[in-house]
Amino acid sequence: MSERRHMSWFKKKNQRIESVPAEERRVKTEGVFEKCPECDAALYKRELEESLHVCPHCGHHFRIGARLRLAILYDEGKYEELDAEVTSNDPLDFVDTQPYKERLEQARRRTGLPEAVINGRGLVGGHLVMASAMDFSFLGGSMGCAVGEKITRNIERAIRARASVVIVSQSGGARMQEGTLSLMQMAKISAALAFLDRARLPYISVITDPTTGGVTASFAMLGDLNIAEPKALIGFAGPRVIEQTIRQKLPKDFQTSEFLLEHGMLDAVVDRRELRDWIVRALDFMYNPEVHFQPLKPELPLGNGAGTLPEALLGSQDEKPEEKSEAEPEVKS
Repeated sequence: MSERRHMSWFKKKNQRIESVPAEERRVKTEGVFEKCPECDAALYKRELEESLHVCPHCGHHFRIGARLRLAILYDEGKYEELDAEVTSNDPLDFVDTQPYKERLEQARRRTGLPEAVINGRGLVGGHLVMASAMDFSFLGGSMGCAVGEKITRNIERAIRARASVVIVSQSGGARMQEGTLSLMQMAKISAALAFLDRARLPYISVITDPTTGGVTASFAMLGDLNIAEPKALIGFAGPRVIEQTIRQKLPKDFQTSEFLLEHGMLDAVVDRRELRDWIVRALDFMYNPEVHFQPLKPELPLGNGAGTLPEALLGSQDEKPEEKSEAEPEVKS
C-alpha cells in the first residue's frame, strides 16, 4: 500500500490576529442609512437626498441648510452668492458662558457659513429672483445686525433690478447677544418690504421648521404669499409660555403650519418636492416683466393753486340749471 499523505484543511497560524482599536471600529453601513424621527424607517441616504430630504414613507421634512435650499430653488441649482462679506461683530462685548465672538467663530467653523442667512441672485422659472435663505444650524438661525443688513440689501437690490423676492425663514428669532440692535432689524426689514410693495414687486415668504420669535413677528408673515412646509413649527412665544399666560390648554397641532393654514394665517402648505414648481407658477401669475412701473400720481386739487377756482370750473358754476316752479297745492279750509 502506498503511503498516503494526510493534509489538514485548516492550519493554525502562529501569528495572533491583531485587535482593532475601539476608535477605528466602524460599521460598514454607518453613514449609509438615516432613521426617520417620525416613522422610525431606515432610509437609504442617497434615496433621501434624491427626495430632497423628505421621508418617502411618512413625508417627514428633514431640516436642510441654506445653500442646499437655494440650489433647490434656482434653475439648474445655479445662483450667485451675494453679501458674503457682511458678518456679525460684537457691538455690545457680550459675554455669557463664553464671549459672543467665540460663539461666532465656532459657528462659522462648524457650519462653513459666514452668517445665519445666505443671499443669492439667479433665475427661478426664467424670472430674476433675489432670495435669502436662513440656516438654523448657525446659532439657531438667529437674526442679528448682519442678518437684517443682508436681507435688506437683497430687497433693495430687487427694487433696483425690478426682480422678485423670496425669503426662506428658519430661525429662533432675534439674537439676544446683540440686544436691542437685533430687534431693530424687524422694523428695518419691514420698511424695506414696504418699498418693495410700493414698487409693485412680488414677495413670497417660505416658512420652514422652525420659525419663531421676531422673525415670525416681522418679515416671515409679510409676504404677498405666505407658504410653509408641512408640520413646520411657526409661532412667536413657545406653547408652554402661552399656556402659563392664558391658563388654558392649547389645541392639538397648535403652532403648526396646518393649524395656521386652517386659521387663515397662511396661503398654502406645500411639500418641499413641489415647492419650486409652486413658486414658479406663482411668479408666472404675479410678475409681468413687460409692465414698466410708474408711480401713481395723486389727483389734481380742485383749485388752481392760487386760491381761486379755474375759469372752466367758474363758467360751469355760473350756468345754473333752470328751476322748475311747482304750483303750491291749494289748501281747502
